[in-house]
Amino acid sequence: MTVHFIGAGPGAADLITLRARDLLASCPVCLYAGSIIPEPILQHCPKDARLVNTAGMALDDIIEAFRQAEGQGQDVTRLHSGDLSIYSALAEQLRRLRAEGIPYTLCPGVPAFAAAAAVLGQELTLPEVAQSLVITRTQGRASAMPDKESLEMFAQTGTTLAIHLSLHGIEKVVARLRPFYGDCCPVAVVFRASHTDEKILRGSLTTIVAAVEVLTEKRSALIFVGPALGETGFRDSALYDATHQRMFRPSGGENVWT
Repeated sequence: MTVHFIGAGPGAADLITLRARDLLASCPVCLYAGSIIPEPILQHCPKDARLVNTAGMALDDIIEAFRQAEGQGQDVTRLHSGDLSIYSALAEQLRRLRAEGIPYTLCPGVPAFAAAAAVLGQELTLPEVAQSLVITRTQGRASAMPDKESLEMFAQTGTTLAIHLSLHGIEKVVARLRPFYGDCCPVAVVFRASHTDEKILRGSLTTIVAAVEVLTEKRSALIFVGPALGETGFRDSALYDATHQRMFRPSGGENVWT
């Protein structure tokens, strides 16, 4: 028996991987976060699968469901939104499974920041403008931020920030970033990326607070901040420069199609 943890992607039912689809189809038990997992994804499960909505369950309840499946020799799929590697509450489940000797696998999913960048229609890193992406969040009720992981610390880099779970405190986010990025720095807020009701709000650190007032729900949104969001005068990447020699293309700009 194995528990297969699956990143179900940002919301659109067709943004799960082929591996995730096949795992869902092969397992007789599926635990899923019903508050955020789109119902169409569950259609990949066998028709007689036991579906367990974990939205109202505590960690002990979830582990007990794993134990019951183990006792019956049934493989389990465990659906999480986005990708498993960040903000997924995965680590404590794995710790418990390791302690109980229950095997597991991890199947990655499309992370929210990648889906949001696709919705924006742009790259988050640009040559000589921003070559890093900082994925972070602000202080919330669930857990404290480590002292060295403040917005101010990350803002000193001047690179692109992808700020999760923080739209409820947009005023404080803006106030903390303006001294580093300046009033005119581009900002984009993507609400429910890849869902049918997704929304995009663009502005600057001066205007974005007023812009987001149209959103009545602020839970499932991602804030991007950084010069790469509005830069158009960046230099071309060397990747496709005809004069740049690399392993698969010699220097001199020879036409590989002739």
